[in-house]
Amino acid sequence: MTNPSGPYPGRQLFLGLTIDRRPCFAYLVTGRSPESQQRKAIPIENTVRIGPLGNTPYDPLRHYTAVKYNKTIGLAVVSNGIQTEAIYETYQLLFNVGTVATRDFIEKLLDGANAEPDSLHTPRIAGVVATAGGNPVFIVGIKTHLSPAVGYEVPLAAGRASGIATYQGSLDNPQPTNPGAALSEIEFDGGSPHDLAKHLYDMSAATHKGADIRVCAVGGVYSGNSWDIAVINRY
Repeated sequence: MTNPSGPYPGRQLFLGLTIDRRPCFAYLVTGRSPESQQRKAIPIENTVRIGPLGNTPYDPLRHYTAVKYNKTIGLAVVSNGIQTEAIYETYQLLFNVGTVATRDFIEKLLDGANAEPDSLHTPRIAGVVATAGGNPVFIVGIKTHLSPAVGYEVPLAAGRASGIATYQGSLDNPQPTNPGAALSEIEFDGGSPHDLAKHLYDMSAATHKGADIRVCAVGGVYSGNSWDIAVINRY
């Protein structure tokens, strides 16, 4: 199986259910330039951060908290940038005050973050898994340049995940994902976070100017009282 977003998805996330119907997510980072490729995913406490190799100076467009989770209430937020923390705090607050969590909130937060201020106007993407309170929520969202953010409720089926990428298709001429397009889908048999990360990493194999574009993949599975996390790094 190849990546449903084409050979260069940029950064990509999926939310869904394992084959035994446990909530899960997967996140992929790819890069075309040497600077983008010189990164790794680092689990730190209840987060996974995308950081540099060695003593590379901090860059807020390349180095950020990609995952933050709360094992007690089954909340996990995945995104490609600075918006992770704000989305996490918002949906945790909604749980704490008993407010129904809907896609409106992720849309407002992504609108506030705007597209990334780079030459490609890279979209902001994010996903929320909230399983507690009797009203499970699986939402992904995207904010593209000059267009309102759009949120989607993820359809749930065992062994399937739906998601979105920053780019669609071309390695040589990346184009932002169309917010009006249907969500990408993947199917998988494995049930562990490593299975998820490896599935996404393996199906995204591609090269640009002779270099592997894959940077890292992260998988997460909620067991009912904890998030189990696995990371695959190129370096």
